[in-house]
Amino acid sequence: MGKNYLTVEEAAEYLNTRVRFVRRLIAERRVAFHKVGVHVRFTIADLEEFIQAGRVEPITRASVIRDLGRAA
Repeated sequence: MGKNYLTVEEAAEYLNTRVRFVRRLIAERRVAFHKVGVHVRFTIADLEEFIQAGRVEPITRASVIRDLGRAA
């Protein structure tokens, strides 16, 4: 297997987190991963998708006005 796939340790380094956090993501099925036998592997795309899923858009004046209009 080439370097197209990352190990749990490499994924933690890529995400700048601890291995324990990545293992929790796996256990809770909050991140896509690939099973190779008993081993868990990630693609960069898997990790980027996880990062983008956590994206929070900034609050703008237009979004506040829009949201206030919905509440009325």
